[in-house]
Amino acid sequence: MNKIKFSYDDDIIDPCRDNVFKSVFTRDTRPSRGALKQMLSAYIGQPVELVTVTANEPPPASLRDRQIRFDIAVKFNNGQLGNVEMTTNPDIDEILRLEFHVCKLFTSQDIRGMDKTYRDLHNTYQISLLNAPFFKDDELIHRFEYYDREHNLSLGGKTSIITVELSKVEQVASKPVTEMSSAERWSVFFRHVTESEKRDLVNEILEHEEGIEMASEVLLTVSRDEVERAILDHEYKNALDMQSLLVGAKREGKEETARNLKAQGYPSEKISTATGLPLETIEKL
Repeated sequence: MNKIKFSYDDDIIDPCRDNVFKSVFTRDTRPSRGALKQMLSAYIGQPVELVTVTANEPPPASLRDRQIRFDIAVKFNNGQLGNVEMTTNPDIDEILRLEFHVCKLFTSQDIRGMDKTYRDLHNTYQISLLNAPFFKDDELIHRFEYYDREHNLSLGGKTSIITVELSKVEQVASKPVTEMSSAERWSVFFRHVTESEKRDLVNEILEHEEGIEMASEVLLTVSRDEVERAILDHEYKNALDMQSLLVGAKREGKEETARNLKAQGYPSEKISTATGLPLETIEKL
């Protein structure tokens, strides 16, 4: 019988927030490392053991000073490598970014020396949980590898990009929990754990997934710790403020360009296409 359950009154901090996601899965504790191991196993589709967080310095406890190259960079199964990240707003070039990072991770392996060959290279994975729709289909999870699409033949390489579009989770959330895959249960958990009306569903998932139960234990600790929650909220506010400043500056630049084009007599439709600004904004300039 599982020990962890969410009550209807629990005010759960959102694990889909980048800094909360990192805080839950990068602690040097049994629940945190166990949850990370089980989450990796679910999304890459194979058992994972001996997980080491390789790019998370300073230590997770130093939240205000944390510098992380990727959300969570890990080594597991005696050499396999992975980057795991939660992305709130995927960039229009998201796939290129993911491909760049998985390739960089793959080529970071050192096989120099007389006793090593290309066969000594380990599998590498880029796992991205996208908290917004990205692909124009209804699939929750995509797994990309190199293959010949004309002949439907896999290259059999060792790099994989795995995307999970959490906004599409409703297609599986209505299924009985016993019929969900482990990856689907994790996705439903991430999407609905903060919603009190979904507590029964989430608690049922905990009964079937030990890793999600361990993640919930850490998440409850973070949510109920006033000091840590305040730090996480402060980090989140700072990130939003920075994003707002950058977007504002970009928009001002676009509006100035649109204003100049409008003064030269260009049609609003063409200005909208060139700048990405909506027609209503252009008409007001």
